[in-house]
Amino acid sequence: MKEEFTIQFAGREKTEEDLMNEAHKAWTSAGNKADELKSCSLYIQPETEKVYYVMNDEFKGDFAL
Repeated sequence: MKEEFTIQFAGREKTEEDLMNEAHKAWTSAGNKADELKSCSLYIQPETEKVYYVMNDEFKGDFAL
């Protein structure tokens, strides 16, 4: 079975892959190693155009949707 996730808002479109790539960039930009990432939860708020993340239960932040 193939699964796909896409969010559409304000004339734009983002896939799950797009959002996870941005989160992974935030992780490595903070000086963390890619192979140390064990969990990643994203919380999407289209009304504020933000994606909030929690990685490895302690690394938190956000990026623009």
